[in-house]
Amino acid sequence: MENLLNQSETKVRVIENCLNGRRTVWDDPFLPGRKGVDGIQQVIEMHSPLDLVILALGTNDFQSMHDFNAWHSAQGIRTIVNRIKTAPVEPGMPIPPILLVTPPIIETPKGLIAPKFKGGENKIIGLSEEYKKISDDMQCHYFDCSSVTTASKVDGIHLDKDQHHLVGAAISPLVASILS
Repeated sequence: MENLLNQSETKVRVIENCLNGRRTVWDDPFLPGRKGVDGIQQVIEMHSPLDLVILALGTNDFQSMHDFNAWHSAQGIRTIVNRIKTAPVEPGMPIPPILLVTPPIIETPKGLIAPKFKGGENKIIGLSEEYKKISDDMQCHYFDCSSVTTASKVDGIHLDKDQHHLVGAAISPLVASILS
């Protein structure tokens, strides 16, 4: 996405804040520090002024140790959006617009990670609709990864390298539109 935008007239610098296993608002009992809501206001404040925040979370809410459904995950996203919108940025700095990105639907989990996501393919059903409701309600922009790709062929959960390229290419015009 960054490369495509920089090749166009929209010049950007993307700051990634990625962390494997991050959830929306819940702890991971095996890996501490995976609650996306924790520290989000400091991240926004640290990098302000920002022109856009892209929030792409949710898949890990459906790990086997959690009994959550799509509605629960969407409420986690709502909580994070509220925290972003109330971040203590310096006076005069704007709160950036937010783009909610729904991850692709989990397929049958495969490989070594399969036990960690057992049942996730059922719990995630309806996530795109729930995120769209939050997006509309909270005046955020919206993109559904399932509109351009499926989950990984390798693990049935994440995005493979080529799928990241597909999503980046599909989302870049939307980001350019938001930034213009």
